[in-house]
Amino acid sequence: MRYLMCLMGILPLVACSGGSNGDSANDSVATQSTEQEEQESLYDRLGGLAPISVVVSDFIDALVPDEVLNENPAIDAARQSVPAPYLKYHVTALVCQATGGPCEYHGRAMKESHAHLNITESEWDRMVTIFKEVLAKHLVPATETQELLDIVDSTKADIVVSGSGE
Repeated sequence: MRYLMCLMGILPLVACSGGSNGDSANDSVATQSTEQEEQESLYDRLGGLAPISVVVSDFIDALVPDEVLNENPAIDAARQSVPAPYLKYHVTALVCQATGGPCEYHGRAMKESHAHLNITESEWDRMVTIFKEVLAKHLVPATETQELLDIVDSTKADIVVSGSGE
């Protein structure tokens, strides 16, 4: 998402430069950036709330109309009754909080909000595929992508119906 912020002109040019031309000043900045990124929260490395909300919005926009997921009647019914903007709000707050940001998620617990959907292993895998595609579209670096996937994976036991491995 840092790249998205660079494209949007939110980050200063020095933070957006990816390579070094052999200039020791650039090498020093690159070293400082690497050390700083190691100390920054995932939220900060993703660029904060603005780029997180853009990625979540694109994710929900890809997820809601997905024909594979909507073959599940419970998911389809939920998509019809829960407005996408409401879902985007809650998912953005959840991602913000889970990555170390200042937001507080006030929605229901994952188990409670997904139990009636009877989500199968294959539906979970489809959601993860869509999520990876959206992250790739926004050029989220591999390290941050993996950290986000680890966060998502930590919710799987509360979302996927036990014994639903298709």
